[in-house]
Amino acid sequence: METQERFGFTDEEKLLQQMARRLAREKVAPGAAQRDIDGEFAYDMVEIMRENGLMGIDFPTEYGGMEAGLIALCIVIEELAKVDAATSMIPSTQELGSLPMILAGNHEQKQRFLEPLASGEKLSAFALTESRGGSDVAALRTRARLEGNKYVLNGTKTFITNGGVADLVSVYAITNPDAPSHKAASVFVLEKGTPGFQVGKKESKMGIRSSETRELIFDNVEIPLENRLGNEGDGFHIMMKTLDFTRPAVAAQAVGIAQGAFEYALQYAKERESFGKPIIKHQAVGSKLADMSMRISAARQLLYKTCDLLQAHAKKDLSRLSPEIIRYSSMSKAFCSDVAMWTTTEAVQILGGYGYCTEYPVERFMRDAKITQIYEGTNEIQRVVITSTL
Repeated sequence: METQERFGFTDEEKLLQQMARRLAREKVAPGAAQRDIDGEFAYDMVEIMRENGLMGIDFPTEYGGMEAGLIALCIVIEELAKVDAATSMIPSTQELGSLPMILAGNHEQKQRFLEPLASGEKLSAFALTESRGGSDVAALRTRARLEGNKYVLNGTKTFITNGGVADLVSVYAITNPDAPSHKAASVFVLEKGTPGFQVGKKESKMGIRSSETRELIFDNVEIPLENRLGNEGDGFHIMMKTLDFTRPAVAAQAVGIAQGAFEYALQYAKERESFGKPIIKHQAVGSKLADMSMRISAARQLLYKTCDLLQAHAKKDLSRLSPEIIRYSSMSKAFCSDVAMWTTTEAVQILGGYGYCTEYPVERFMRDAKITQIYEGTNEIQRVVITSTL
């Protein structure tokens, strides 16, 4: 069994890892295949996360969170993803949707929004992507116009995780289209039930099927001035720093998926016999497993090195992170997700025909792995970011 000793987990982190691993195997794994078939949001998994205090792992204690840090969050995500990537997105998305509030909210906003999010009483979402501008943030069209003590929001967001179930949505919108792109946008907290806010199309996805992905529509939605995070024009910096801190969560999901697929393929290779011996004894299969183990171990080291760097950087202001930290954030996301896609494909190959059948979990791992190369910035964009910091 893989353990993460390189960066010296604390006793508390080791206990959290053990708890998350046990929870994943006993409560999450048994229904994972059926949830994938059903393709419906898993409220029962949310309740399990709530009961075990896993909704506010990286939230400040002042506002009801555990304040255990990014390493602890990634530990939990990795353990959950070993058995069900979609369930691992519950604490991951709660962090993603809430981080703009943690980074840029004032005390009153944090009290109002973070406390129910930390307990899991409410769910969050992060609304950035649009059909015309995914990775191209400068092309986004959603607008928020200031009118007195409120903003009027119009536009559409696509591929929003938790879009149909979130109580609070961090929305990125252009507030000054004439300003330079890094000063043109702001971030708002939009509350469920606000008039003019509609939940649109539900996406039918290849993987992570029990995690809901929706279109969000804003038709003259009035947002109170007090729901703007930071100053007008701070949006670009808030969102970019949010992504810098949350890409390792995607990397942790990817490492978990890869580890889960590897463990299943390894056990299968020990039990499956061909030509009079277990297939792990055949060099072709043994070499695949050796490469899988090496790549996953390398990915995990990069992930927790990145977490170390980010965790040492306090989330106290919107000043840009150093090029080195930004580079590590992008490297961990791109490398770990590439490893996950490669590993899961090899796991299917080791199982042969059985690997292609839904009766066995490795085909689900392969479908789930693909999205980790795409969301929170495609791996092509991550390589652009990495290059820009060299």
